[in-house]
Amino acid sequence: MVARRRKREAREAEEKLPSPPGYSAIPIKFSEKQQACHYLYVKEHSVREGTKSTWPQKRTLFVLNVPPYCTEECLSRLLSPCGAVQSVELQEKPDLVENLKEPPSKFFHPKPVPGFRVAYVVFQKPGGVLAASTLKGPLLVSTESHRVKTGIHKWISEYTDSVLDPEALRAEVDTFMEAYDKKIAEEVAKAEEEEGVPDEEGWVKVTRRGRRPVLPRTEAASLRVLEKEKRKRARKELLNFYAWQHRETKMEHLAQLRKKFEEDKQRIELLRAQRKFRPY
Repeated sequence: MVARRRKREAREAEEKLPSPPGYSAIPIKFSEKQQACHYLYVKEHSVREGTKSTWPQKRTLFVLNVPPYCTEECLSRLLSPCGAVQSVELQEKPDLVENLKEPPSKFFHPKPVPGFRVAYVVFQKPGGVLAASTLKGPLLVSTESHRVKTGIHKWISEYTDSVLDPEALRAEVDTFMEAYDKKIAEEVAKAEEEEGVPDEEGWVKVTRRGRRPVLPRTEAASLRVLEKEKRKRARKELLNFYAWQHRETKMEHLAQLRKKFEEDKQRIELLRAQRKFRPY
């Protein structure tokens, strides 16, 4: 009787679980050994009317409170009973501005942020979103057939994945550069077509295409510029403006002359010693 009452109370607590307005709660567990449930909050992804969206309408499910141990593959497997899943993408935070995105690269991608994330799940049919909103649980993330790696096994797997294939990386870089060069060529061609053509009001667009390209400054050129600036500052300085400055300048000049005279004497003595006649 006590066990039945506890199960009934737990079921009632799950049914009365508060969730954000407009969201449905889906309980999940990491494994069968875990007693407490974690909850995913899901709803149909929608945008304002007239706004372009990255995600297809009526087929995209927005998921909140995704735990760090739940990967894209795990989320796709958990929601697969609702319908065929086309794609799953995890993000640190929701997209505030709906812009068209380029397909993500498996080589060049930011390091995942450790912590809870949001997810966009795209189903092949609109019925998958409705089925996910009424999905009951708890769902298991790690099972006997699909174990989620943790601890040292997870670190080893991440290190193995970090070692890239040079040939595949080179192929992706070449593909990206070809697309980039094509885009730049299209922009240049479009600028050439628009240049010199007056618009409706008679204005002509002037671009920088006809200007002479600026070459990078070499080290020697940089030194010449610095010397020129130094001479310019020296000309602006007021030398020997006061009487004491004039006296100090004379004294420094006399000291330099005496020093040079002594150096010349030593040099002459050295030359005489070297020219001395030595028969033996």
